[in-house]
Amino acid sequence: MTASAPGKQVLAVIPAEAGGRAVGAQLASLFGTGFVVTVVETTDEDLLALGRAHVVLTGLGRVTAEHIAVAPDLELIQCASHGFDYVDLAAARSRRIIVCNIGSSDAEVQDVAEQTFALMLALAKQLIPAHIALTEADWALPRLQHSITELHGKTLGVIGLGHIGQEVARRGAAFDMDIVYNDPLDTLTEVADRLRARRVELDELLRISDYIIVLAPLTEATRHLIDAGRLALVKPTAFIINTARGAIIDQDALADALEAGRIAGAGVDVFDPEPPTAALRLLRAPNVALSPHVGGVTRETLIRIALAAASNVRRFLEGEPLTDVVS
Repeated sequence: MTASAPGKQVLAVIPAEAGGRAVGAQLASLFGTGFVVTVVETTDEDLLALGRAHVVLTGLGRVTAEHIAVAPDLELIQCASHGFDYVDLAAARSRRIIVCNIGSSDAEVQDVAEQTFALMLALAKQLIPAHIALTEADWALPRLQHSITELHGKTLGVIGLGHIGQEVARRGAAFDMDIVYNDPLDTLTEVADRLRARRVELDELLRISDYIIVLAPLTEATRHLIDAGRLALVKPTAFIINTARGAIIDQDALADALEAGRIAGAGVDVFDPEPPTAALRLLRAPNVALSPHVGGVTRETLIRIALAAASNVRRFLEGEPLTDVVS
């Protein structure tokens, strides 16, 4: 589907699971006249349009080195998300193609923070096994009572104190939780002071936290950041929640820890790959709360994401300074 107009060419890649052509058509309408906007559901779908594109706007659709190689006029890859791990940054960098996300827009921040706490509370209050038991006429209170716990007074460990991490920490403070964090940036002192959060080394965070929240970006440095060795540091009463990217945690190692009862439970909204295959052991692991990457896809969030991404593309096309350049 193409919105025809003279000028720069934009390829909008909106996968079917993110709304596909219907969402893409709404996104294309934000550009107005003066541009040619082609909407596809995969980057491979229209190679002629890719070859003509000056801009690729992608909502989690992969942009590989092969895609970049067949797009000689490509100047900007705009990610309609905080994450940008689905773009080959090295290939883009080698061509001096700018890559942006929507990090400073805070478009997804509130929803992902809320989803994080939804998973925390589901685990703490054993909502999923309690619901299943009641639907099977099983009054499970005597069996579940020993494992139901609170957030109040517990230690919340946040891995990645970016915009979402800060919102999670702020909510943790509202529950009277003790906040610790780990982040490679050493420029967050003022933010941490405002949140009353204490910086600790990652291994220390894993040892002392009751709720471990993974909110780091996925990079080569953070892939399997939480592996079997680090999971061994976690205390058996602690919960791990991942609302960042699936590959930051070694999923098999997490399943091992859950099956062996070495941690109390896990809340997972992100998987590697997505959607996960039926062979994923986490789907059958005990004490899990799972959701299909719903953090960041509320009606309100999708509107904010579309506006933020489209606004940055318009800035580029009109020769204005870009925001959120990641490469």
